[in-house]
Amino acid sequence: MLSAHDYIADRALATCVFLALRLGRPLFLEGEAGVGKTEIAKVLARTLDRPLERLQCYEGLDLASAAYEWNYARQMIEIRLAEATGGTASAADRARLGRDIFSDAFLVRRPLLRAVEGIDGTLPVLLVDELDRADEPFEAFLLEVLSDFTLTIPELGVRGGGRPPVVVITSNRTREIHDALKRRCLYHWVDYPDAERERAILRARAPGVGDRLTAQVVAFVQSLRAADLFKLPGVAETLDWANALMQLDVVDLDPAVIDDTLGVLLKYQDDILRMRGSEAAQILAQVKTDLARGPAS
Repeated sequence: MLSAHDYIADRALATCVFLALRLGRPLFLEGEAGVGKTEIAKVLARTLDRPLERLQCYEGLDLASAAYEWNYARQMIEIRLAEATGGTASAADRARLGRDIFSDAFLVRRPLLRAVEGIDGTLPVLLVDELDRADEPFEAFLLEVLSDFTLTIPELGVRGGGRPPVVVITSNRTREIHDALKRRCLYHWVDYPDAERERAILRARAPGVGDRLTAQVVAFVQSLRAADLFKLPGVAETLDWANALMQLDVVDLDPAVIDDTLGVLLKYQDDILRMRGSEAAQILAQVKTDLARGPAS
């Protein structure tokens, strides 16, 4: 199913995704940035023909941004309109107004609430992306959603609680996620692919790149991942670099084109300065020697 949508997964990841779907459990994916964690949720949304509901986490993320908030501007307008009728409103009218302004008509739904309620009768694929960027207290709020797939709104009661949505949570492990949240999920560490799988990814996602250039790009990137760099290139960077080289009509890597395009592959100046010049040329020479001897391992 994944490969039909150009996502090349190893057997362990495919098994974990399969079990998450069959058991109705959230899928917690951890790994370095750019290894394809977020893409899993996008592929599942396309494959299952469900909308993708994405909650991008960040420091300071709160309930109003993640779950719901009240449309205070509309509520104030409603109150002002009621006041404009004069002071003749009865106690019953005022009580009814109090109930009406805390109704669904004034509720602004955010990703978590839309996920548990459904969108137009369809449960979405909920992507909680880069949870490690959110503050730790936010994890406690997620526990209710992940345990019962419900969300409690004090003014309206419990929402959701039927069939669970498909939930994918990702983390780049900039901090540890609490065990209480992990226990509610199926866990998988998404690692960098080996050379064979990365070549398959390039053939699927960048079919215009020639076989020779594909082999050279993958072998060069695999060598970089063995170096002592501040940020190793992920699969996303491999794809970007291959496509950039194709736009430059490169069919065979050489040191000059590598120096000119390292900014596509590496994202920190210290890493670029370390690799540029003789270091990159030496790696490329070894790559070409290994490829000339036979298929890459």
